[in-house]
Amino acid sequence: MTILDELKNLSTAEDFFRCLGVFYDPRVLNVARLHIMKRMGQYLRSNTLTGVDEETARKLCGEHLKRAYDDFVASSPLEQRVFKVLQDAVRPAGETFVPLSALNVGTGDK
Repeated sequence: MTILDELKNLSTAEDFFRCLGVFYDPRVLNVARLHIMKRMGQYLRSNTLTGVDEETARKLCGEHLKRAYDDFVASSPLEQRVFKVLQDAVRPAGETFVPLSALNVGTGDK
C-alpha cells in the first residue's frame, strides 16, 4: 500500500499528523483543521509524487503537511483565505459600504 493509499483511508486531521509523524498543537488544529488539510492538498497538487520512491513520497507528504500547518501557526484562516468563501469575503477596492439605515427604507421618506 502506498502512502497516498494510506492517506485516502484516514478520517481525521489527527490521523494524518500521526501517520506522517508531524507534531501539532491541538489548539491550532482545532481552529484551522479544514484549512490545514485543504492547504496540504494544494501543496500536494503543486508537487507531483509521480516517479518518486515510497520513502521519498512519504517524506514529501509529511513536509507538505508541516508546511500547511505552519502557515496557520503564523496566521489565521481569514488571513490565509484557503476557501473560496473567504476569498470572496474581501470587498473590492473602491467599493463603499452603505448601511441599511442610510437607505431610509420603510420610513415613508422619498
